[in-house]
Amino acid sequence: MKLEGGSAAVCRRESARGSEISEVGQSPASMESLGRSAGSPAKGNVLMDYARSLWCMSNGDDDPADASGEADAPGDAEDAADAGESTEAAAPTRPDEPTEESLNEYLDEIEAHLDEAETEADLDDVDALLDDAEAGVEEADLPEPDEDDEDADDPRGDLESRITELREGVQDARGPYGSDVVDEIEAAGATVNDTEWTADGHADAADAVRAFVDAAADAVDVEGGDDADAVLDAADTAEASESEAAEKATDAVPVETLVTALDAVADAVADADLDADADADTISALLDATGDLTDDLDAAEEWDDLETHEQLRAQGYYDVLGHYKDYPVEWAALKEHETRGNVDMILLALDSLASEFMERHCLEALERMGKRGKTEASLEELLGRAEKRDQFAIRILGKMAATEATETLVEFVPEDSNPQLQKATFKALGEIGAPEAVQPLANQLAADSDTDDLVQPLAARALGLIGDTRAVDPLADVLAADERDDDLRAAAGWALRQIGTREALEAVADHADEHSFVVSTEGEKAKRSLDAAAAAA
Repeated sequence: MKLEGGSAAVCRRESARGSEISEVGQSPASMESLGRSAGSPAKGNVLMDYARSLWCMSNGDDDPADASGEADAPGDAEDAADAGESTEAAAPTRPDEPTEESLNEYLDEIEAHLDEAETEADLDDVDALLDDAEAGVEEADLPEPDEDDEDADDPRGDLESRITELREGVQDARGPYGSDVVDEIEAAGATVNDTEWTADGHADAADAVRAFVDAAADAVDVEGGDDADAVLDAADTAEASESEAAEKATDAVPVETLVTALDAVADAVADADLDADADADTISALLDATGDLTDDLDAAEEWDDLETHEQLRAQGYYDVLGHYKDYPVEWAALKEHETRGNVDMILLALDSLASEFMERHCLEALERMGKRGKTEASLEELLGRAEKRDQFAIRILGKMAATEATETLVEFVPEDSNPQLQKATFKALGEIGAPEAVQPLANQLAADSDTDDLVQPLAARALGLIGDTRAVDPLADVLAADERDDDLRAAAGWALRQIGTREALEAVADHADEHSFVVSTEGEKAKRSLDAAAAAA
């Protein structure tokens, strides 16, 4: 049941019923008649309707003589509860004379209703109450803020912001819906269709789809059958391509068939028109099933990996292992060691497996681990590679925030003959936050520097990540030079915003009206930061 503007709406609904029973209140005989009907199932409803009509018609203007009767109301409610009768909390009422304080109290009550909402209908009621509150704010005679005072109070704006937040809370509380299930199924279908699977991965993906279709068929009516075998048979295309025929010969389910089966389930869920309240359990079960499907597809092997492996095998990279068939086990173990944070085991694989493939995966594992992968042994390995200008190793040192690498990396800053090395070095120094690199990086921003124009913005950004105030002046000089490249100037503006001092922000804010879009964007952001700081002061 939707509320129509708070308790006022309840009164409008009850007024009609109140008029029908008003004669009861006018005649003692009528009351006696009600008493004689104590055994009637309608007795409770008639008395409740009568009470509601009296409450609505009073509208707060009851005679003082009725105060004693009203004082007994809580006790009556307790008696009703003790008697097993259901009681319903009164809806919040918009204040007759809306003020900032009374409207905030009204919103407090609405927020309490939102916290207690359990169904979509409850949330619809909260939405209706918020509409009522919004109308109250519009009608209220609230003071306007002084435009010349940045710190002036804005009661209307504060109330409107609160209403907006409550509306967002209503939206967050809604669902999940059947459409959410459809979206998940379609995403899984795209994964199945777009991924180049290995033979094992294809089989695993087919098993995942089969398990999902079985689970979905228990929840909704899927066209083609009530289990995975029937649905997959129905989804099989009448005219298979040559590649599909080969897949059938090996008992593999064609990818197209898997996708068609998933589409059939998605259509079935959409056609079921599931209700977020009445069908909550069904939606939850379907979402659990799609979650399992997604996890299983993520775990299935892709062809890209084995293609690289096959290339390495042809070049003899796995000859030292002596048992090629066990290779996937080594890779699976590497992933497990990464998950458990076993850095020593990753370094052991890196040192033992004479394979570019495994070397790449070992280094990628250390990069993903970041600071978790930083140990004395891993630093020794990566610093040795970095000293040889290994850009991958430099990148990993940055992810580890390895301050131990600063001295080595600073030496590479002026290497203008190797822009790619400079890019990796600048980014790593920024991630490390190395103050020793401030001056060397600032030197790369000079107009007469030989550093590549495409690399200089990375030097500016690195200075912003380091956050040292010594970089403010050189960055501000770059920003102020209209003749410099706009991307470089925008990077300098971004870096100044990261440093974040008032001086740095003011230097950027002065360019809010800049002709260059990328530069003016940084200026506008800096200006907003200054305004926010002033408002918070």
